[in-house]
Amino acid sequence: MTLMQEMDAYDHMRASLETEHLGKWDLVHDGKLIGTYDNFQDAADDANRRFGRGPYLIRKIGEGPMTLPASVLYRPAYA
Repeated sequence: MTLMQEMDAYDHMRASLETEHLGKWDLVHDGKLIGTYDNFQDAADDANRRFGRGPYLIRKIGEGPMTLPASVLYRPAYA
C-alpha cells in the first residue's frame, strides 16, 4: 500500500478512533490498525521493528489533516 492509501484507511477509522483513543498515537499498516500508543516514540519503535522502512502511518488521534511534502509522497520507479 502507499502512504496515501494508509491515510485513507485512517480516515475510515477516524470516528471510532477519536471516540475510543483520543490523544493517543496510532499505527496503520496495510489498511489496518496495528495499535494505539501513548507517545510517538513507542509507535515509531514498534513500526520500525515490525515493518522496517514502511510505508506505514503514525498519527496522533484527533489532530487535524496532515499535509505531506512531495518528497514523502514521491517514490521513483527505480527506488
